[in-house]
Amino acid sequence: MKSGLLLPSLAFAEAIAEEWRSQGERLKPAAMPLTQLANTAIDRVAPDPKPTIDELMGYAGTDLTCYRAEAPASLVEHQRRHWQPLLDDLARRHDVRLSVHPGIIPHPQPPAALATLGRHLAAQPPFILAGLAAATRAMGSLVIGLALAEDQLSPDQAFELSQLDESWQIEQWGEDAEAAARRGALRQEIKDTHRFLTLAR
Repeated sequence: MKSGLLLPSLAFAEAIAEEWRSQGERLKPAAMPLTQLANTAIDRVAPDPKPTIDELMGYAGTDLTCYRAEAPASLVEHQRRHWQPLLDDLARRHDVRLSVHPGIIPHPQPPAALATLGRHLAAQPPFILAGLAAATRAMGSLVIGLALAEDQLSPDQAFELSQLDESWQIEQWGEDAEAAARRGALRQEIKDTHRFLTLAR
């Protein structure tokens, strides 16, 4: 950390302090997710938010929820039933209407929608941007990340929506231990990021 650890609230400071108290003789950065994200917000995002906003806008252009399977019919319907309400809610909350496309070939999103979304992101404070970027990277979706950051979804709901295709495949074919461990780590990462965002608000 290059700058002083100035946090948004006493509750946030206490949560960071608890992470440090929980360390043993050797620090384990992986066990200090709040500290790591706070350092990112202070040292990287606050001095220049543009790279973080640009990264998030990149996800908006190819958002997971905007690209749908063409078959089988059960997966097509599964995606529509779970992802379309997220896009409808984004339009209602922020007047951002993203287009949906079949397949995985990238398609440009409406410039007006991206411009509106960019203005919304530019208005966010560094701590929220840092948490939102972490959530978006973890889930591959700015749409789901925003819903998590704005408390429209719980961490478990966000995990399930981001893993919709994987969970559908598991229902069909089962899951091995390695994949289960990866998904467990991802679920915990999303929970940690949600806690950071909650404290940052």
